[in-house]
Formats: sequence, structure tokens, C-alpha cells
Amino acid sequence: MIPDRTNLLAELQRLADAVERLAPPVPSPIDWTYVAYRWSGSGCGPSLKPVRRPHDIGLCDLLCIDRQKAALERNTRQFLQGLPANNALLWGSKGTGKSSLVKALLHDYAESGLRLIEVDKNRLAELPDILEYIHDRPERFILFSDDLSFESEEPGYKALKSVLDGSTSVLSANLLIYATSNRRHLLPEYMAENLEARRAENEIHHSDSVEEKISLSERFGLWISFHPFSQDDYLTTVEYWLEKLGTPELRTNWIDIRAEALRWALARGSRSGRVAWQFARDRCGRTALEP
Repeated sequence: MIPDRTNLLAELQRLADAVERLAPPVPSPIDWTYVAYRWSGSGCGPSLKPVRRPHDIGLCDLLCIDRQKAALERNTRQFLQGLPANNALLWGSKGTGKSSLVKALLHDYAESGLRLIEVDKNRLAELPDILEYIHDRPERFILFSDDLSFESEEPGYKALKSVLDGSTSVLSANLLIYATSNRRHLLPEYMAENLEARRAENEIHHSDSVEEKISLSERFGLWISFHPFSQDDYLTTVEYWLEKLGTPELRTNWIDIRAEALRWALARGSRSGRVAWQFARDRCGRTALEP
């Protein structure tokens, strides 16, 4: 028996609709007019989502880290001019300006073609996909991953190692990786691992555990260390932000403000640029609020 032509066409259309629903969604085009993006992975929306309001902080706003600024700015200028440059690991004390330095470089050099892609550590395994998106773009991209720390078996750890120096494909010429961490070697280190070291003749050889933990950080060509602020550096930063935020009593009442700023830092157990900025915002807002 020959099936009815109308029913056959309807059945074919139903099957075609079902297949279309199962097919992966076509990704939306990326708007390349922005200067900063966040990687969101594959899906129906764009994988690179624009950051519509990036941080408005420049290199001139970062005080007491002149050595670190000079090193990373020089490396970035080399990169922008098509010269050899290194991936960079910014490590050290919390709140001392590691991530702010990367954001300030974007602010100051966006007009020179610098762009930034922020990638969460949980998505570092997708680095090869990101490279495919930007490979033929004329801009220069910093792939930025903030506050990195891993356990040795995390997929992002292996992926980052591979992309930095172990993959058969090389990084795009228009991409550098800048990462920040409180840890120099990005992985927790334990006292027991040092006990596994062995001596061969007159040389000391690290244990395999230590070698594995060093292997990731050493693939960054540029290491930049950040250390806690001295009291003078902290107070200098407090004064700068109070003046920038607008504190009319700064010159006439500095002795009292200074003592208050030191108590603020003592309560937090830290002297850093972040703590100075937080104090300045609190002091300026609280003073303006009083009758």
C-alpha cells in the first residue's frame, strides 16, 4: 500500500524539525569593538562576552610598585610592537596590585591595540578553543586569569601547562598569558615533599612532587613578585586616594587621619594598596555623610 503523499511530507518535516532541535546551536557573532571580554565557553550565546564597563584605573594610580610596573609595561610594549615577549606570572601578597596592574595596562594601551580576555581557572581547559577565535584577529590579546591556584589533578592545570610550553601547536603571535596568584608555584606545597629530596654525590635532587609543582610556574618566562607595603608606602597610598576622592581636611587634619589609617590596617592585619583604597573610600564617604 502506497502511503498518502501529504502524510509522508508531514512525517518528513517532523523528522527534520527533530534533527534541527538536536543539532548544536550556531554561536552568535562576536562584537570586536570592545577592549575587554570574558570567556563563557561554548553555547547558544557568544563565547566571548564583552565587558561593557572595564575598570577605569591607569598606571599612574598604582603607587609603590614601580619595579613591577616597569617590568610588565616593558614586556607589554614589546608585545604590542610585534617583538618577542614573555607570558607573565604575577605572584605575591594579596592586595598589592597584581590584577590592578593588568587592568591598568589595558586602560593605558587599549588605543594601541591591546585587548584583554578574562578566563576563569575552571575554563582553562578550553584554551585551545579561545586560540581558534583570535588567531586571525589584528588586535593583540592578553589572556588574563586572576588568582590562580590548583590541585595537581585539575584539568585547567594540565591545559595551562600544555598551552604554555608543551603542546604541538604554538601560541598565537597575537596572544600573551598574564596570570596572578598568591602562590609562586600555583600549587599547595607541603613539608613532607621536601623530605623526599635525595642526594646524588654532591648534588641535591628535588622529589618528583616538588618538580611537578615547579614545572608549571617555570613555563612563564617572566616572574614578577609583589610584597607587603611598608608603613610609609601604605600611608603614601592612603594620602593619594584621599586626595583623588576629595577630602578637604586632608592637609589640616593629616595627623588624625594618619593614626586612623594605621588602626584600619592593624585591624585587617595587612598593609597594601587595596587596604589603603578601602580606607580612603570609607573615610571620604563617612566624612561627607556627617552633618
